[in-house]
Amino acid sequence: GLPIGPSLEHVEKDTRFYVLGLAPNASRLAVRFWHVNTFKDFVNKLLQHYQDMNINKSFPNEPDLIPIRMVLKETAPLKDTKRIAPLLGGTILRAILTGAPYPMALFNTIISRIRADRDINYIRASVLKACLLRNQRYYHQTNEVNLKMTLNEENRNSGYLLGRLFAILEKAQTDANPGINATIKDRYFSTASAMPASVFPILLRLTQHHISKAEYGKYTDKKIEEVVSLIDKFPAYLNLQDQGQFVLGYYQQRQALFKKNEKKESAING
Repeated sequence: GLPIGPSLEHVEKDTRFYVLGLAPNASRLAVRFWHVNTFKDFVNKLLQHYQDMNINKSFPNEPDLIPIRMVLKETAPLKDTKRIAPLLGGTILRAILTGAPYPMALFNTIISRIRADRDINYIRASVLKACLLRNQRYYHQTNEVNLKMTLNEENRNSGYLLGRLFAILEKAQTDANPGINATIKDRYFSTASAMPASVFPILLRLTQHHISKAEYGKYTDKKIEEVVSLIDKFPAYLNLQDQGQFVLGYYQQRQALFKKNEKKESAING
């Protein structure tokens, strides 16, 4: 009943550990899975899961370790727990216990929910990051995912770069129009993350107007130039994996921009 450290000191690492997954089936119980492993490997699998999910939080009061029930809630329309896919929780837990890739249904559903409600939050970003990292590790993908806990300016994935660019363009808009109720995210995010070529030329023209009005317009313009210089062209279409990268690039760039703003404000107030 005591917490354990990373070294598993004073723990019998080779002790066999058993996990039984049950599901209700009418008046009976159905066995979903039966997992047997050593305690050491069980702990390592859990640790790997939380490392894969690790990403900067949007707010300090958000949990460091995200429970499965919170992940499942993000997959449901309007976050209604009654509308969660019934088999999804078991497949996620099985992936955690075995180190296998998370179910593609989890990744696809999170992307679909973001398209529908444009809510890019800490939990959804964590799930997308974990799915991409796990797939790369399990399938030995040659293309580098390059996803870290915080913004990675060395990531050259086109989806990630476009997500970063979208976040900077949105910041230019909010700087020019403080207190604005709806931003470009509300109108353009879904299309920009799936069909960038049809949206980004429009947004870049619109941003020039915002830059001319904003107090820190020159700084924002420089950030836009830095990211655009890394993009060869605006793709006509992004596949699902790159759409996940787009969301992460947007999320992490926003976190970085807001941190810089907080530092500026504290310096001025100080």
